[in-house]
Amino acid sequence: MGASSLNKILIVTVLLLATFTSLALGQGNRWFSRGGTRVGFYKSTCPRAEFIVQSAVQTAVRANPTIAPGLLRMFFHDCFVNGCDASILLDGASTEKTAGPNAFLRGFEVIDAAKSRLETACPGVVSCADILALAARDSVVLTGGHSWHVPLGRRDGLVSRASDTATLPAFNDPMTVQIQKFADKGLNIQDLVILVGGHTIGTAACALFSYRLYNFNNTNAPDPDINQAFLPQLRALCPNGGNALRRVALDTGSVNSFGNSFYDNLRIGRGVVESDAKLWSDRRTQRFVQGFTGRRSGFKFNAKFGRAMVKMGNIEVKTGRQGEIRRVCTATN
Repeated sequence: MGASSLNKILIVTVLLLATFTSLALGQGNRWFSRGGTRVGFYKSTCPRAEFIVQSAVQTAVRANPTIAPGLLRMFFHDCFVNGCDASILLDGASTEKTAGPNAFLRGFEVIDAAKSRLETACPGVVSCADILALAARDSVVLTGGHSWHVPLGRRDGLVSRASDTATLPAFNDPMTVQIQKFADKGLNIQDLVILVGGHTIGTAACALFSYRLYNFNNTNAPDPDINQAFLPQLRALCPNGGNALRRVALDTGSVNSFGNSFYDNLRIGRGVVESDAKLWSDRRTQRFVQGFTGRRSGFKFNAKFGRAMVKMGNIEVKTGRQGEIRRVCTATN
């Protein structure tokens, strides 16, 4: 075999090794690109970005555990309205933040704190949209969930309108409407079931579900989907005509612990808000709920939740020259 043939074999071998290495890295979810975002986006421009956000979230959650579900919901509400562009963070008389569906969100000050520290460390580099994506992941981890690599590189939106929040799934949406709202964002039925599983942490105000307890659909009777043994507990927490702002755990026994017990509760009629309860009573979603029940399904749920969050986190993202990198998260530049 001549030198020319050996060189050709060597070149082919090197190219194959490079291809296999790229595939391995992609499968490992370490440095891949997705939807214009990529893991490691700030590796050279702001290497401590993720640590700075994590530190801010950790401090806040340790002081007030309700911040964790607040940040997770905030990211969801941001992505479903004109994409994951931090438009939920903008102040103003008629911005998304002022809309009814966002009235109970919390944790805005945590994002502001992280942004302030990042502007000191790396001025004008890290977007508010990426801070929110990282904060959502860190909130899950701090409450016992598994971590995942967050693709970054989002830019911040310039527009925020309260009227646009009609695209958000509502607490009383029929399942067909829920499925369509998720489909409109490129998310399938399994994604819906997985992402709603974020309700394993956090609470809901009595105002969002008390109608189920006393006069469901003008029947003068409770919602039949509610477990009859669970009904007295809910009524004790939310008496008819009582405090509409009282908070009740969405996942009984797991308000501050991220896991798959939410699905176990749905299976036995312990879903608190109507849209959650329908996940079990509707055949289109029930099989996915069933797949996440039981102790052995905890790892599977955590793994799939991370993947679904990455998928949701790439809804209509602004990258490149789109949008901007805000100096403060509450106002455009």
